[in-house]
Order: sequence, then structure tokens, then C-alpha cells
Amino acid sequence: MQQLLALGAGARRNFNVTLAVVITVGCFVLAFATGFWLLFRLAYLTAFALPLLYFWTKRMADSIDVEVHRTTQRVTQGQPIEGRITIRSRSVLPKVWLEVEDPSSVPGHNAKRVLTLSSRGVASWDYRTRTRVRGLYTLGPVRVTASDPFGFFHMTRTFGDPATILVYPNAPDLPNFYVPPANLPGEGRIRRRTHNVTPNVAGVRPYEPGDSFNRVHWPATAHRGQPMVKIFELDPASDIWLVLDLERSQHAGLGEDGTEEMAVSVAASVARFFLNAHRSVGLISFDHDLHVNEPDRGQNHYTRLLEALALARATGDVPLTSLLIEESRRFGRHTTVVVITPSATQDWALTLMSLQSRGVKVAAVLLEADTFGGTVSPLDVYGTLAAGGVYAYTVKHHDDLSRALSEGSDPSLGRIAPAKR
Repeated sequence: MQQLLALGAGARRNFNVTLAVVITVGCFVLAFATGFWLLFRLAYLTAFALPLLYFWTKRMADSIDVEVHRTTQRVTQGQPIEGRITIRSRSVLPKVWLEVEDPSSVPGHNAKRVLTLSSRGVASWDYRTRTRVRGLYTLGPVRVTASDPFGFFHMTRTFGDPATILVYPNAPDLPNFYVPPANLPGEGRIRRRTHNVTPNVAGVRPYEPGDSFNRVHWPATAHRGQPMVKIFELDPASDIWLVLDLERSQHAGLGEDGTEEMAVSVAASVARFFLNAHRSVGLISFDHDLHVNEPDRGQNHYTRLLEALALARATGDVPLTSLLIEESRRFGRHTTVVVITPSATQDWALTLMSLQSRGVKVAAVLLEADTFGGTVSPLDVYGTLAAGGVYAYTVKHHDDLSRALSEGSDPSLGRIAPAKR
């Protein structure tokens, strides 16, 4: 569409120049045929004006400099992208009707100005565009178009290189998320500790200024004759595998109001919760291809997961059941699997129960696709999960994730997270 519009604009500009040339030639012909002095003057005026307008427009386009400063390349959904555009004239001649545009694929981005520069003048402005949809977008290069007052000639120059902007999915904080533990020492209701204080001592080292006295290992201090402190290691804990269902046929709704966006946001929030608790988190999904992020810890790994989720799209053709079966070799007795899906088919629930029978700890976050515009209710699959003792959350359209994923209960109390109706 943009190419067609550009071709149409080019045709109109060429038509203006062609019309002017035809008028000039016509005035000369009529002037010589009739000898009317006014036609001669009009022909001379247009013949002189056209080259003058052309070189003036070319000069305006050639003698400018543009600087683009972009302050952000990675943002979270809802945060703004910001930047500054500065245009300078290197000519003593004024520049009028300069059209400056910073094109972008970011929805809602509008950084376009029409301005006039005085002799060696400078103009600048800031842009700030709120990001509404996660994904990878482009910005630039900046286009500057100069034109004459009559619209005969338009000359465009580009400045800078295209820049990419990655918009991460929104990941609300989950204050009380719970999944069944895998019965390792570091499991159970997760208690947040500092990164270097756990019940497990890996060794001792000499005391250094700033070490807390409650970490002093007194027997080693007495034995070596100098203060020694304990070295801690992380608690042994199971890997958390997030399985994100991206099968096209199971998702409902479009854009920000679809199950795709909600599922990605749930995955990002759950990953954030466990990584903040110093757990190892992995991610499995299948859109146009299989994507596996092996379990790891730390902020760098969280960034990698956000990058993968930012590009995730519900374009897959592999059912969730097949994905779980194919990747089941990754799930051992000390593994917790969290499935995130809008699927109302019961096959994947039965597969999850099969994994549970092997000793794998399982949980599910079930998106109620019928509240997103889908036609199938998830009541049957929820009933299957409940009958099989699978810990499950349900999420509706417009639910607050911080609340919807914090209303679970411990299976040891004989209850399962309630379906909200």
C-alpha cells in the first residue's frame, strides 16, 4: 500500500512538471503564431522558473545534516520509546517546507514535522511513543523531503541507519504464586533469601571487612588462629519447565485482547517469580519451529526468556499433547512442569496426569478462551485436571494476573485452585 501511494505521489509530481513544460511550449508556439507580447513573457518566465525551482530544491535537500539520538532499544510493554531528532542547515539560504519523518513499524509512532529553517538554522524535537504490543520493530532511517512552493519538485534524502526496538512482554509481579514442590531441600513454600545465604555451607574462607559476624565459623577460626567465615551455596531445587502452548487453532481473540498476549504475559510473570526465588527456569514452545530454552538462573537468563517471549506468536500447528510427549524426556522426578494454554481439549490434561504418575510435579494455567471470544468452554478440561489432582489456575479476559495467579491453595490441604466464575 505504501509503495502504491509513493508511486501515486510520484506520478502527480511528474504530471505537474510535464504540465508546466507543456504550458511553456504552448506559450512559445502561440506567441510566435500571434505575436502577442504577453505570451512571450509568460513563456520566458516559466522557462526560467522551472530550472531555478529545481536547483533551489536540490540545494535545500543537499545542505542539511540530521542527528538522531535514540535512548532506548529494549523496553517493556507499556513503557515509551524515546529519542531526539536534530536537523541543521549548512546553507546561508533559508529552507522552507522541509518535511522530516522518522518512519517506524511501532504502532502509534508519529515523528513527523514540516518546518522552515533560517540561514544556518537548527531545529530539534523529542519524540515519545508508548509501546502497546510486544515484538520486534524498526525505527528509521530519517527521511527529509524538500519541495518548492509550487510542488513541481520533491527531493528526499535519508539519514542514519535503521534501528531495532525489542518490546518485552508485560510481566506482573506474583506475590503468592504456588505450584507443587518436587520434594527437594530447597522446595516447598518458597522463602526469598539473599543470594549468598542458605542452609547449605559449601566451605570456609578468611574473614573480609564487611562480612557479618553471624557467618563466622568459630571452630575453623579456633583451628586456624584467624577469623574464618562460611561460604554458602544455593539450595538444591528442581528445575521449572514452562510449556507455552502456541497452537494456532486453540487461541482466541486478536492483538492485546487475545489469549496469545495473555499466555505470553503469564509465562513471563511465572518465569520472573521463580527466577527471583533463585530457581532454574526453562521454556518450551512451538510456533513456526521448536524453541527450547534450557533451565538456568539469573537476570541474564531472564532477559533471554523475555527476548524469546517477545517474538512468540500463536502460529504453531503442533498440539500441546504432542509437544509434551516429544519433550517428556526432559522431565524427571525432580522436575516441575507448568503448562500455559487456552486449549479446551482433554488430551493434554491426560498427558499431564501421565507425567504426574511418573513422579513429575505438574501444574497448569488454563486460559478461559470463551471469555476472549472463543466458542469452547474449558469446564470439561478443568474438571479432568481437578479429578486427576493436577494443580490448576484459571485466567479470564481482563483478569489481574497478580490476583488470578495468587489464589491457589496447597494440595496438602485437600483443595485445588478454584475456577473463578
